[in-house]
Amino acid sequence: MREEQSNKPSQKKNTNPKKPWFWPLVYVGFSVAFVGMIWGYNVYVNKDSAGDSEWADVGGKTDKVKIETNAQAESMKYPFKEAMLDNVEIVQHYYDMEADETTREKSLLVFNQTYVASTGVSLSMNSEPFEVVAAMSGKVEEVNLDPFVGDEIVLSHADGKQTKYRSVTNILVKVGDEVEQGQALATASENEWNPTAGVHLQFEVLENGVLVNPESLLAF
Repeated sequence: MREEQSNKPSQKKNTNPKKPWFWPLVYVGFSVAFVGMIWGYNVYVNKDSAGDSEWADVGGKTDKVKIETNAQAESMKYPFKEAMLDNVEIVQHYYDMEADETTREKSLLVFNQTYVASTGVSLSMNSEPFEVVAAMSGKVEEVNLDPFVGDEIVLSHADGKQTKYRSVTNILVKVGDEVEQGQALATASENEWNPTAGVHLQFEVLENGVLVNPESLLAF
């Protein structure tokens, strides 16, 4: 009886069967997680580098932006060294219909027995040559050589103004130059168009292309 019982196959169920797919799945999971970590790190590093690059680009333009902002905030100064102000005489005023009669008379030029209204102010220092300087920082737009009306320099400025310096000689700048406020441009001279003014500077100011009275901007 016992031998028969021992020869019978065991009927006990295997409660912990082996699963051949379990450990490969675990390995695959770890591999995916590891690849994901590397990918995420690379994305973070690249994004951070791009941010640094953007800041570097902006940083490179800081000086330019600062210069332009300062230029727009500039106040116009005299087209000559301020220390010489006491020696300056206005030999012709800008022609202003609202000015008094004496000022209007001094703003008329006579040429070929014809009266011509002055479009700027003619400045003289005892009819002696003097250094002409930039009234504001800007760019040289034109250099016009004309011995009859006088050689001329035209500057454009960040605030939309233009300044013109006519009846000059020994010009120190050329078209395209960037100049700073107070920088020497040329030397005052004389011309055939307005010989009665002697050695002088014809200084004109335009705002958005329209002539304005320089005396409204400067306290001569």
